[in-house]
Amino acid sequence: MPAGSAARGDLALVLTGGGARGAYQVGVLRTLARHFPTLSFPILAGVSAGAINASFLAAHPGNFAEAMEELYGIWSRLEADDIFRVDTVSLARQFTHWAARLASGDMSRPEVRGLVDSRPLHETIQRSSTTVDGELIGIERNLERGTLEALALTALNYTTEQTVTWIQAREFQPWSQPRHRSLPARITTEHVMASAALPLFFPAVRLGNDWYGDGGIRLSTPLVPALRLGATRILAISPHHEPTQEEANRPKNEGYPPPAQILSQLMDAIFLDILDEDVRRLKSINNLVTRLPAEDESGLRKVEIKTVRPSQALGRIASAYEPCLPAGFRYLTRSLGTRETDSSDLLSFLMFQPDYLQRLLRMGEEDAEARLDDLSNLLG
Repeated sequence: MPAGSAARGDLALVLTGGGARGAYQVGVLRTLARHFPTLSFPILAGVSAGAINASFLAAHPGNFAEAMEELYGIWSRLEADDIFRVDTVSLARQFTHWAARLASGDMSRPEVRGLVDSRPLHETIQRSSTTVDGELIGIERNLERGTLEALALTALNYTTEQTVTWIQAREFQPWSQPRHRSLPARITTEHVMASAALPLFFPAVRLGNDWYGDGGIRLSTPLVPALRLGATRILAISPHHEPTQEEANRPKNEGYPPPAQILSQLMDAIFLDILDEDVRRLKSINNLVTRLPAEDESGLRKVEIKTVRPSQALGRIASAYEPCLPAGFRYLTRSLGTRETDSSDLLSFLMFQPDYLQRLLRMGEEDAEARLDDLSNLLG
């Protein structure tokens, strides 16, 4: 679909990253599926955990309600073992190799590509959707049926340092900028894994001659893929809680900040804050378009957008579930100081514990229910 067009496929769903926080997105969508069982998102755009959810929806053979019930069931049963290897021996070996390379500078030592082994996630994605030679074949079927216009998944090309958005669509106009380009693709499990390869923790994924990692690392404009594909209405689900003034002013720890708190701020800045900035930019452009005479719009269009976000801080919730982590992984996170702060956004990315995920699923459902009237105006 050419950029700027407003065909029937003008409604887009944008799902950003956040690791285990992706469960919140599924909770929101399940409530929408209950109230709007025939709802369709012709344009789907995802990055990181959002890429996992978006690709599942794009490939599912059923309607929206059926897809969400199945995806909800998958997330409600997830455990850390379904995402990465967490046995003490595996973690200790990876950490020891990494530490040895850092300490000695000896490049002949065994190569370490990530702190954890993410092969279980690959197997989980393969089980969740029908694949042939890794390709999610349901995507092409839905494009042919007309229930889907386009799927866009974003990753970072470590080799060129460009953000790349892979697009599988009925029709689209490619774009290319120095820092962000689009590429046509038939989406495979490897594309999804690449978009979700959390830096340092998960190993990078090779596609062709290049290595790719989490798409949120340098993605300054997460709404661009949906806009380029012609969206005139966007529902964006962010796993980032907007704090009140009182929450923002409250100290998170005493004394010198532990590594976990510093890493949490880095994760927030890279993966969570950026959607808020892009939404503000879009709303500013909307205000400008509203004031312009029609002959001066220069191809600009007004794009309606609604954002759903958690009503509670997920980092604080994750801290309460930390004792439930597998022993080996718990020792690793505690070495970073996760027990020295009452809010750990770092943990919230990695907390693939059933009780924590189910809490996020319920929160997503409740938050969507509270916003239902407002969202109906967008979705109707």
